[in-house]
Amino acid sequence: MRLLRGDMNAVTVFNDDPTDQARAFAAAGAEWLHIVDLNGAFDGKSVNGDAVRDILEVTRAAGMRTELGGGIRTREHVASCAAYPGRVAVGIDARGGRVAVEGWAETSDLAAEYLAARFEDAGVAAIIYTDIDRDGAMQGPNVAATVALAHAIDIPVIASGGVSSLADVEAFLPYGGDGIEGVISGRAIYDGRLDLATAIARLKGQ
Repeated sequence: MRLLRGDMNAVTVFNDDPTDQARAFAAAGAEWLHIVDLNGAFDGKSVNGDAVRDILEVTRAAGMRTELGGGIRTREHVASCAAYPGRVAVGIDARGGRVAVEGWAETSDLAAEYLAARFEDAGVAAIIYTDIDRDGAMQGPNVAATVALAHAIDIPVIASGGVSSLADVEAFLPYGGDGIEGVISGRAIYDGRLDLATAIARLKGQ
């Protein structure tokens, strides 16, 4: 399922079987799968653990690597970034350049770049930066803000929010040497606007 701009009242369900969807991604040649426990993101704790475990069985069998987010907010979930160097990516979700919290329900006064800089020495593998105003809206990513964040820190940045076409993926290609390590897309793949196999081939070609 996908939300529009983080609104749980604007939900679109694309597949009732998450494992079936994972198999489809594997068949298209995906090497990474990004999972978000949306209920967990709003509740502040993991909710869909059984579904996640089922998906992981599929991804392991396919040789895929998996990112998991949503409701991971305590040291009981992840002891610390320093304890797992290179294994923990920190998600920074922003609206108008300000950090959004509580499952995107609230926007703080904290600048996204300031928060990202605080993780410089924590052993963080990457920052997943989501522009909420673009997420699920099919309006294209905020390339300028994402690249600006990548320039402000030494941690690799993964772009998220609004990546809705092959052109959107290609828009980040010139910045591979500037700290942009990857992009995440969801809705566009589900509704066919972005062909996953074509996007993977284009990125490998680059």
